[in-house]
Amino acid sequence: MFSSLEPIILALAFLVVINLTGFLLFAWDKHCARQGRWRVKERTLLLLAALGGSIGIIAGQKILRHKTRKQPFRSYLAAIVIMQIVLLAGVIFPAGRDCIRAAFTVLVGAAGQ
Repeated sequence: MFSSLEPIILALAFLVVINLTGFLLFAWDKHCARQGRWRVKERTLLLLAALGGSIGIIAGQKILRHKTRKQPFRSYLAAIVIMQIVLLAGVIFPAGRDCIRAAFTVLVGAAGQ
């Protein structure tokens, strides 16, 4: 019914689509900025980055030279990328999973106090 590669192919397709969407939305925001029109909310761009589109957002930032000095956007984007790297390492490496589990437990415990 399902091949073992199907979830990987779906995940990769999702990442391609969300990163392309992020890049195009970044380009649209720059176009609107130049035209003095309504802009894309930074919250929307950061949400796309958090959902997996950080590569597209960063590519848009570098290629289009847009929002390169804008704070706190840069800091939030950097935090999202760091979290994604940590989560990816946690998925790939067993020791990383243990670290993420322990950090999550501490964060949940701290939030509950």
